[in-house]
This record gives sequence, structure tokens and C-alpha cells, in this order.
Amino acid sequence: MSRSLAIIMLAAFATAGCGSAGGPSTNAPLASQGPTGTIPVATATAAASPTPRPTPSPRPAIGQPADDGARIVDVSEVDDRTRDLRIESPAVGRVGVRLLLPEAFEAHPTTDWPVLYLLHGATGMHSDWTQYTDAEDLTKSTELLVVMPDAGQFGFYSDWWNQGNGGPPEWETFHLVELRQLLERNWHAGDKRVVAGLSMGGYGAMEYAERQPGLFLAAASFSGALDPIEGEIDIGTDDLWGDPVAQADNWRAHDPTINVAALKGTALYVSYGDGGKGPLDKVEPPSDDLESWIADQNRAFVAALAKAKIPATIDAYGPGSHDWPYWQRGLHDSLPLLLKALD
Repeated sequence: MSRSLAIIMLAAFATAGCGSAGGPSTNAPLASQGPTGTIPVATATAAASPTPRPTPSPRPAIGQPADDGARIVDVSEVDDRTRDLRIESPAVGRVGVRLLLPEAFEAHPTTDWPVLYLLHGATGMHSDWTQYTDAEDLTKSTELLVVMPDAGQFGFYSDWWNQGNGGPPEWETFHLVELRQLLERNWHAGDKRVVAGLSMGGYGAMEYAERQPGLFLAAASFSGALDPIEGEIDIGTDDLWGDPVAQADNWRAHDPTINVAALKGTALYVSYGDGGKGPLDKVEPPSDDLESWIADQNRAFVAALAKAKIPATIDAYGPGSHDWPYWQRGLHDSLPLLLKALD
């Protein structure tokens, strides 16, 4: 089933209204609700634009920079474990990253910690996972350094094609090169990593595990957009991966379902619903709930894994909408697999 820009916008509105990956100013309560309105085209066009925000005057770096000059320019202490970083990046401009520190972080200043990347969905931001789930409490008893980075409203965890010119936004470069170096050099991030994400972030988790085999020991996707070619993903611009026909090779290079062979040896978890009313939904989802579209992509991805004889833990839980209660449950259910991969 195709999802045009209008439907992607509709889904973004719905998820923002129900506690999903909303914009930076969202204060929406958690609820289970599907599409309820529309957003002006200008909103999505701005969100999808590859043009980075103007970079303010350079600020002094805090700690060591990355190889290309990316640097931390501000650190805010939210609570005992939570730190918000502001990073100036050649790849994506100025962005935020939220960290959850291990409880023993201060007591063991020379210890390198295993890393869990939690990736947000479309129109989301770095604070989503702590705002809408119990990720902070869930990881409190672990030794994880939890990393929740910005990824753009519709960045799709990719270095954008930009009419063949490349250049910003380069989200893959930011997350896997710049941010990784900054965390290793300044926040005692170790070399054992796992990744998980929801919706667009579920795509990012599998995409990153495929494009950098071995970088992540495990990957988990909750309602991920895992088959972008057959799903006909459309964010309103060809600058992401190019035209689906003229730049078909680039689209194929960014399609997790096509590239499952690269996941051999990676511990995998995949969960998704069918868009019907499930046990965590407070109201009846609409007939075109985004999860039904997501389900088709996940079935294709799971079939590709089976064909390649790649083992994975699959939770095709049936009734359930595209909403935070299911993604929180997915994080709970997948955490043992993620932790085991780090042993």
C-alpha cells in the first residue's frame, strides 16, 4: 500500500497528538489514537527540506571534537542520570542528543560502558523515549549508556542524495561517525553497541546494522518502516535517496528488506501490529491506521530473513495501532536480547 506525502503528514499529526514523535514543542499526553487531522503542506515541506539550519556563531568545544570537527558545545544536567548535549556537526548542523548514564558512571570515571542507541520516529526528537516511555526506569539497573540522538523530522537515518551532490543532512555520518567518536572520547562509550528504534527509527536500527555490519551486536525494530521500496515511502522530495526509478540502485542500497544478508550474525528483534484495536488502545483506531501499512513491510522483511536463514525474534502481535504503548512494550520485551548480545 502506498503512502503519499499527505498520508505521511497525517500519520505524523496523529502520532504527535498521541504522544508519538511530535515536534520540539509537543506536550501531548499519551493516548492510543490514529489519524485525526491534516497538516498544511508547508509544514511537511519544511520538515523534509535538505537545507540545514543556519549554524550560529561557533561556540567553544566541550571535550575532544570528532575527526571532522563536530563538537559538543553545551551539556545540560536534566537529572542524576540524564544529560542533554548540544552538538555542532558539519554533517547535520546543530542538534540535540540525550544520554542516560549508568548509575555508576560518576563512581567509575575510567570505565567504558556498553551503548544502547534508541532512535525516534518521524517528526520526533531526542527526548521522545524518556518523555513517552519508562526507558529511564527500565535501564536503571543495567550498565548501559543509553544514547537518544536527534535524526531530523524525516531524516530517515540516511546521508541524503541531494540531486547527486550529497552534503547535509548526513544523518548516517552524524550518528555512526561523528557522534560515536564524541561519545567514545568524552562520555566513556565502549565498543559494544546495540540499537533499537520505533517506526522511522525501527528502519534506522536495521538500516544501520546492515550498512555497518558488526558495528551493532543486536538490532530491534518496533513498527519499523522496513520495506521502503514496496512501501513506496514518499516524504515529498527526491532529495532523500533520489528518484525511485532513476536512482533505483540508491533506493535498493537503503532498503533493509533487500539487504538482510548483511544482518547475519546480528541478534534481531522485530515487533509490529496489524492496525486493529489492541489491548493497549483506548479507542478504536481508524481503518487506515499507519500500522496496517507498516505490517505489510514487516511481513516482507521477516520473509526475507527466513529465506536467508537468519534467525530473529518476531512478535507479530496482531491487533494494535501505531502508538507508544506498543513501542514501550517492545523495548521491555527486547531488552533481554539486547543485553545478552552485549555479554
